[in-house]
Amino acid sequence: MATTEARQSAVDIGSLNGLHWVGIVAALVSAAVHLLLGVRMFPSPMGISFVLAGLGFVGGVVLLAIDYRRRTVYAVGIAFTLVQILLWYVVNFAGGGKSFPADVGTLGAVDKVAQVALIAVLVALLRR
Repeated sequence: MATTEARQSAVDIGSLNGLHWVGIVAALVSAAVHLLLGVRMFPSPMGISFVLAGLGFVGGVVLLAIDYRRRTVYAVGIAFTLVQILLWYVVNFAGGGKSFPADVGTLGAVDKVAQVALIAVLVALLRR
C-alpha cells in the first residue's frame, strides 16, 4: 500500500523581517477598513465587494505567513492593491459626486495611506 505525505502548511514567521511586518500591518489596516465598511453595507453588492476585498488582504497575509510562493504573493498583492486604489477613485470621484481630496474622509485616508505603504513594501520585497 502506497502512502503519500501531505505537505502541511505551517506558519513561518521566523523568516519575516521588519519590512514584512510593515506590510502585514498595512494589509491588516486595509482589511479592517474594508471589512468594517463591508459589514455596514452588507448585503448590498458594494458591501459584498468590500468584504471580499478585506478577505483578500487577510488571505495575502496568511499566504505570506505560511511562506507560500512569496514572490508571487508580492506581485499579485501589488496588482490587487493598485486595483483597489483605482476602483476607489473611480467609484467615489470620477464617477461619483464627491470632490477629491476634500471628500476623502478619515477611513478613506487611513485606507489609502495603508495601501500606498503596502505597495511600497511589496515593490521593495519583490525587488530583493
